[in-house]
Amino acid sequence: MVDEAVIKIPSGEVLEDDEASGPTISLPDSGDTGEGGKLSMIVQLVKKCLGVKDIAAMRLSLPASLLEPLPNLEYWHYLDRPDLFAAINDSNDPFERILAVVRFIFTKDLKFVHGKVCKPYNSVLGEHFRAHWDVPPVSYSSDPTQPPILRVHTTVSLPPATSETVSVKSNRSGKSSKSTRSGLSLTSKGKVSPSTAPTSLGDAGLSNLSLTPTNGRNEESIRIAYVTEQVSHHPPVSAYYASCPSRGTEMAGIDQISAKVSGTAVRVAPGSFNKGIYINLTSGPGKGEKYHITHPVANVNGILRGSFYITVGDSTIVTCSGSKGGVAYRAVIEYKEESWLGRAHYLVDGVIHTYDEGSTEHEEWTKVKHVPTARVVAVFDGCWRNQIRWRRTAASPSASSSSSPSSSSPSLSETEYASLIDLSTLFVVPKQVRSLERQFSNESRKLWDPVTTRLLAKEYGEATKAKLAIEQKQRDEAGERKRKGIQFIPQYFEKDISSGVPILTAAGRKAVEEELRESCSDASS
Repeated sequence: MVDEAVIKIPSGEVLEDDEASGPTISLPDSGDTGEGGKLSMIVQLVKKCLGVKDIAAMRLSLPASLLEPLPNLEYWHYLDRPDLFAAINDSNDPFERILAVVRFIFTKDLKFVHGKVCKPYNSVLGEHFRAHWDVPPVSYSSDPTQPPILRVHTTVSLPPATSETVSVKSNRSGKSSKSTRSGLSLTSKGKVSPSTAPTSLGDAGLSNLSLTPTNGRNEESIRIAYVTEQVSHHPPVSAYYASCPSRGTEMAGIDQISAKVSGTAVRVAPGSFNKGIYINLTSGPGKGEKYHITHPVANVNGILRGSFYITVGDSTIVTCSGSKGGVAYRAVIEYKEESWLGRAHYLVDGVIHTYDEGSTEHEEWTKVKHVPTARVVAVFDGCWRNQIRWRRTAASPSASSSSSPSSSSPSLSETEYASLIDLSTLFVVPKQVRSLERQFSNESRKLWDPVTTRLLAKEYGEATKAKLAIEQKQRDEAGERKRKGIQFIPQYFEKDISSGVPILTAAGRKAVEEELRESCSDASS
């Protein structure tokens, strides 16, 4: 007889509603909330995790003093620069669109460039999080080789409004910033969120940071809505969906990680349900295109010193399908392995190349050196925490096929480099979230508020008690479901996540629609 307390997945894997087997590995609070005390607890934790195949699947209970006052579902969303997510579909040129996707990839986790590595709360089953962003659309220089001009949360001053700058009415798409009705057909009315600094911007460049609100601009903001839900507890799995209807751009995927102690670092890789990020263009110039973005492998280093930093290895592959331009593009982003000696350099290089959609030959091209030279249309390199540059190659589309405003506009030769993105000048754009009074009981900020409030007040003992109470309530509810033979069903996403692309339920679509309609005056960052 099939256990009713589990959700079967067609692939044969199982998502469990119950706790993982085996005893809970707990870490007692040392009572020392200083850096020395935290370091001692971290060393104890590493020792307990040695030889464990997957830390993420363990029953692990940490004292609240080791946690950042932030829910996990709020922490992970890949929208640190929602303006660049919305800009993916700006250009008429399919080559420029995949270039925009590569630019978005380098900014999706901008928190790791300027912010500290932290451990948010572990999500509980059925927990969900909703938010939105209101951002001014990017604008473009009349020089198509230059990157988009970003208008908020950057240390770069906005250029003067001259004929040399094509503002919100992009020369790449010929469309204005005014919201259009597509997709869910619910868009921002042009109200603008208060300009509020993110939780932590780091120390660099703060005096020059542009936090200018968009109220004073003669343009409407673009709204991006986001919803995510914890659909499994063991293994920990969440589903997410984001939408920018006015730009015909949506994103979805499954989040699950596998973590293992490797030497003096924790190696983090995608879990079996995490097949990457999926971006669909539902209207506009790229209508019908789908982008699949795989995840690289990351390492959390500096554990024994108590000074954490992230390094990235392996490759990210971007595959575009469904293009109507007659040419299919794919990108390989290769993160260079760091040396055991000396400081990290965070180097990356990559290529954009053509491929045949009907063939499988390209699936073997996982490194830059694997891609045939004749297929490469652009190359890029740099530091994923700083500047990344790019240039065309001899096989690149001709300048006449680009979406430049005129044939006299400058184009990039195969020997000239241009800036793809300068990450050192960008900071995380804060999200807008409904007030606690308007949130559901299992919505992340409200659910974890007893812990967050006590952590912020530095009442670490009371915070740990509140955290344990939430975790025990989850165990009690799971036990009650099992006793009654009731299976857990996610609220916002269909239970079958085997494809890696979650599907919104009616309740999920409603949540997205509500977020797209949300009044800015009722939300806070």
